[in-house]
Amino acid sequence: MLQLEQEIKKLVIETLHLEDITPDDIDPAAPLFVEGLGLDSIDALELGLALQKSYGVSLANDSKENRRHFASVRALADFVSAHRKA
Repeated sequence: MLQLEQEIKKLVIETLHLEDITPDDIDPAAPLFVEGLGLDSIDALELGLALQKSYGVSLANDSKENRRHFASVRALADFVSAHRKA
């Protein structure tokens, strides 16, 4: 799971063009939105598309579920691990 968390950290940085941040700067348990990295809804859309392209996962339109999945890098890794296509 640690490797997947590292991959997702890199994906977040690359997808959202976070130039001054390294994967080691991102706490896998820290919030991605508002606090933590301070991402917004547009960032979530871009990140969702990148996750779909990279891991073959699809996110439902249910905002409550998406909020839980996008809560942190660790939550995203758990979601990807459970839903990715081989």
